[in-house]
Amino acid sequence: MSDRPTLVEMRGIKMEGRSDETWTPIIKGVDLTLQKGEVLGLIGESGAGKSTLGLAAMGFTRDGVRISEGSVTFDGIDLLAASAEQKRALLGKRIAYVAQSAAASFNPAHKLIDQHSEGPTQHNVMSKAESEADGMELYRKLRLPNPDEIGFRYPHQVSGGQLQRAMTAMAMSCRPDLIIFDEPTTALDVTTQIEVLASIRDIVEEYDTAAIYITHDLAVVAQMADRIKVLLKGDEVEENETREMLSNPKEQYTKSLWAVREFQRPQKPPVSTDATPVISVQGVTAAYGKIDVLHDVSFDIHAGRTVAVVGESGSGKSTTARCITGLLPPRIGHIELDGNTLPLDYRQRDKEQLRQVQMIYQMADTALNPRKKIGEIIGRPVEFYMGLKGREKRRRVEELLDQIELPAAQYFDRLPSELSGGQKQRIGIARALAAEPKFIICDEVTSALDQLVAEGILRLLADLQDELGLSYMFITHDLATVRSIADEVVVMKDGNVVEQGPKTDMFQPPHHPYTDLLLSSVPEMDPDWLSTLLAERGADNIGDAAVDKMA
Repeated sequence: MSDRPTLVEMRGIKMEGRSDETWTPIIKGVDLTLQKGEVLGLIGESGAGKSTLGLAAMGFTRDGVRISEGSVTFDGIDLLAASAEQKRALLGKRIAYVAQSAAASFNPAHKLIDQHSEGPTQHNVMSKAESEADGMELYRKLRLPNPDEIGFRYPHQVSGGQLQRAMTAMAMSCRPDLIIFDEPTTALDVTTQIEVLASIRDIVEEYDTAAIYITHDLAVVAQMADRIKVLLKGDEVEENETREMLSNPKEQYTKSLWAVREFQRPQKPPVSTDATPVISVQGVTAAYGKIDVLHDVSFDIHAGRTVAVVGESGSGKSTTARCITGLLPPRIGHIELDGNTLPLDYRQRDKEQLRQVQMIYQMADTALNPRKKIGEIIGRPVEFYMGLKGREKRRRVEELLDQIELPAAQYFDRLPSELSGGQKQRIGIARALAAEPKFIICDEVTSALDQLVAEGILRLLADLQDELGLSYMFITHDLATVRSIADEVVVMKDGNVVEQGPKTDMFQPPHHPYTDLLLSSVPEMDPDWLSTLLAERGADNIGDAAVDKMA
């Protein structure tokens, strides 16, 4: 610990969440100390209490959550005893928050610069003109393209990575003493993540801002934090300086987090040259309106194989999936299923063709009907595709729940809101399996999950593939996931396939320059990794790829 003054002190914090008038423990007596200018990393799996504790450091709780015991002091101010007026004077001015999803946090009806200026003007830190000029300077420091102009765009007119940096600039607008970063790079591709991490770290260091950095990505927290605190189910597991924590974790749970990236499927033998692919994408060009977004895309997926499709946001991965499912009919080219050409529009496909191609979505929260019980969600495709009703239908749903390792007796009558993120994703898998398909598109199915839960999902998908002979198209920006589960890799950029081949070949040089950029952008469990990368690439050029895309 340094001799800097203490900024945040939390002692004996206990927090509870309410469900049906019953209060359940969430945080079970955690202490937290943060010094001025220090960055503390909070890590742990889903449900550990990371975000809840981070918000409590601001003296804030979400609806249905309360602080039942303990104290929270910010720069000598008792936040739990402070009035609403006192908190309003602090929040936004001296304490700021950067949310996980910038797209969901900005007001879509207002330009970025207007939203940026709101805090400084309301807190009487600057005039509107001064805050706009300062905003442009912060955009420049955060390496946003066209910093004098980008603020006059609406949120939907910039990329996800740029929006995340604009939110960081907005958090910095009053030069706060403390920023809570809540998973700010979870949904970003690796090259965009580099830009955002470098920008956050630079600006926090320049203004000597203290931060609590919440994440489930250990390699990311290694680049950002001075100290790391590990949480599990509301309890503190251990805390230490970052380098010591990475090199010598004390507790078994922490060691299990460090080892979670070790899962890797063995390489399968080559596919016979005369084998018919389950799915064949042939010369597909597709457009949104009059603008082509896919250009002559071709690749095959064979029985029992996983093809990972990787690339930055906007590279065409999900658009290709939309073409395969018939949601976006290609302008040129065609899709084949078992050697037979599929109708381009899903509305022209028969039930059997629809049954064979299923999809698991990225955000299980929005993909599951919140008003339907789990048995109904899985039962609908069982009845629609397989024609089962009554007891036979229930028996099949129970079999599917057993397959995804969620016992029917416990989960059949639950609502999605009663499940964790990983459990919801398993329900999404069961719903896809209910159609008994040959081919499943997995669209970023682990990107929003912590690493322990994500590993469980990958192992489940691998076991199901072996058991049922399934073929997967795995859309992802996480190259650690590609190493774990893929047999072959397709690399996409700007709607084009720039490289494809077996996984073993794709991770061995020589690479296409873009593939090399992706591989070199994957964070490593080394606190010096980001600094070394920035030095090698040149800090001013780190975001060239994204800038070029938006120019």
